[in-house]
Amino acid sequence: MTALLTAATLLTIAAVLGPIRADADAACTAEGATSVSVLAAAAKVADWQLSHLDNFDYVPDTAFRRQTEAPRDWIQAAFYIGLTQFADVAGQPRFSDAVLAHGEAERWGFDQRPRHADADAAGAVWVWAAQHTHDSAELVPIKARFDAVLADPSTVALDFEPVPPGGGEPYCQARWCWSDALFMAPPAWVALTKATGDGRYLAHADAEFWATTDYLYDQRDHLYFRDSRFIARRDAAGRKIFWGRGNGWVLAGLARILNDLPADHPSRPRYQALFKQMASKIRQLQGKEGYWPVSLLKPQKTPETSGTGFFVYGLAWGINHGQLPAAQYRSTVDRGWRALVAAVQPDGKLGWVQRVGAGPDQVDKDDTQLYGVGAFLLAAGEVSKLPAAAQLPTTAKHKHCLPLRSSALR
Repeated sequence: MTALLTAATLLTIAAVLGPIRADADAACTAEGATSVSVLAAAAKVADWQLSHLDNFDYVPDTAFRRQTEAPRDWIQAAFYIGLTQFADVAGQPRFSDAVLAHGEAERWGFDQRPRHADADAAGAVWVWAAQHTHDSAELVPIKARFDAVLADPSTVALDFEPVPPGGGEPYCQARWCWSDALFMAPPAWVALTKATGDGRYLAHADAEFWATTDYLYDQRDHLYFRDSRFIARRDAAGRKIFWGRGNGWVLAGLARILNDLPADHPSRPRYQALFKQMASKIRQLQGKEGYWPVSLLKPQKTPETSGTGFFVYGLAWGINHGQLPAAQYRSTVDRGWRALVAAVQPDGKLGWVQRVGAGPDQVDKDDTQLYGVGAFLLAAGEVSKLPAAAQLPTTAKHKHCLPLRSSALR
């Protein structure tokens, strides 16, 4: 069995010397990768995360640690979203069992925020669970939550800056006024229509998705601003600031929406056109080592795996679903997957995940987070479906590669 080898030694060198200069080593890591080896690498990462759900001391910032500990908030939801998709292809009951146990423990519920995309995110996990257990009772909380929004939809402006007197969350977060929200909320709304046959949820998601897109999508650069604060902002070199993970959220969200959107829905061509337009731009911005920068128009000296994971997922999904030509995008996906595997430490911990934030920021090799693992698992699920016959270009092969030891799903 061919296996993917993590590059812990490579990461140690990077910590001392700065930028990773390891194209050859990364190519050795993934050369001839098979579906089995991709799933084996992802299983190792998933197992590490599942074994660390009772202690989040590895999250250095105490405020973000509290968010990480919240079982119904977006951080854990993003992990479980990735785990649901990985469970569907891995064929290992422990992964689906972990999702169902989480849902049962949370009684398929949501946090105290009645209309917030970050809280909506868990809904996609609950819909997946209901479809797998054939228990409609698991949908009662999400239907009640979304029905309340439909009964009194918010019309607040999408400007991110106005906040309540004395501080607090921006008013606009009653709607989807930041790029991350397009991953968190609309896929859950669309999935609920697919599960129930009630078109009201899809209609709401469709209207709100395009309202956000009309506001935050840059028609010239084909990327999303994270929120309204970034539209006029520029970096020190005068470049627009397009957050890597922020755009990763959107591309991955588009793939998830298209997964459940009816083939004859009138907005489907518009979603497909947006997906292809974004994908074309994103393909051009990949760094030499296979990672995408934290600020997409600014060269990046260190790896970053959360945005990279979402981009690999989205592009691989596009190939697998006939939206993107493999001849143009397969090498981009291969490089991205090699980069992701190179960031996995020997024990299965995924490193180089930018911390919780609202824009580009620094990242360290020991930084990890559940959403980064979720992105990795989403990527693995789609990469494992790519045709095994596709090989690395001849110019990327290296005769000095050492034999790789095999690994197996455990």
